[in-house]
Amino acid sequence: MTEKKIIAVMGATGAQGGGVARAILNDKNSEFTVRAVTRNINSDKARALEALGAELVSADLDDPESLVKAFTGAYGAYCVTFFWAHFSPEKEKEGARNMAGALKKAGVKHAIWSTLEDTRKFIPLSDNRMPTLLGKYKVPHFDAKEESNEYFIENGVPTTFLYTAYYWDNMIYFGTGPKKGPDGKLYLTMPMSDKRLPGIASEDIGKCAYGIFKIGPELIGKKIYIAGESLTGKQMAASLTNALGKEVLYNAAEPDVYRSFGFPGADEMGNMFQFKRDFEEYYTGIRDLAYARKLNPELQTFDQWLAGNAAKISTE
Repeated sequence: MTEKKIIAVMGATGAQGGGVARAILNDKNSEFTVRAVTRNINSDKARALEALGAELVSADLDDPESLVKAFTGAYGAYCVTFFWAHFSPEKEKEGARNMAGALKKAGVKHAIWSTLEDTRKFIPLSDNRMPTLLGKYKVPHFDAKEESNEYFIENGVPTTFLYTAYYWDNMIYFGTGPKKGPDGKLYLTMPMSDKRLPGIASEDIGKCAYGIFKIGPELIGKKIYIAGESLTGKQMAASLTNALGKEVLYNAAEPDVYRSFGFPGADEMGNMFQFKRDFEEYYTGIRDLAYARKLNPELQTFDQWLAGNAAKISTE
């Protein structure tokens, strides 16, 4: 029996990384196996991956040497950062730079970098339609990711750049699901006007990434844009109404109103939705649902995702 190729999965206990790890581990005929890289190898989520067959390795994005050790001997690596842990694009870029340098030292043959558009290419800092944040960004968690593409390119790391979409899981874990208004009715609030929002289940991002590793070298250097389905706010509200058994109305708040809500990251999220609204033709058009389904034949629609997850969405 040939030895399986190791895929080192960063953030293996998070949404995307966990999805990649499970996609590989649940395929008993896979040519790959998983090295789950996480800061805390004793967490319940880490132990659950170990029970599925993953090797657990402790590493930290702030510690380049720990990353070199985590990547050494691996054929491939899935690289992701989690902006919302610190709200710092500079820290996110540093983490990406450290990963790229470590991948080069370790000689990894195929990396996937989970990235997003640099919105400043569409909305320059001088464009006052959208406020500039932190002095030099429009949507920091988007801008820093595509800016970080260069670290992988400069280091000569054989990389596929995976452009993801809005997680439907945010409705469970990030509080973006329907909320009660002053009138007691449920509202899905997104400053998207009547434009479509590409979305995807985080588990499906993992399965698409696995599909990229299976195709292999021909996707190195390529940009892949994925989503599960692109829906308007009204369409999403209708699906939520059916799944929750309670009427959900769509509230197409203006971006300025959304930015004023005051929760941590409200300005960032308001800018993000405004970018997706104002450049819908590009943003929705480039995300290739048919290719995402080729990578992941189990790709879910929003209704399919809701069938398994509606019960987890708090409407309080």
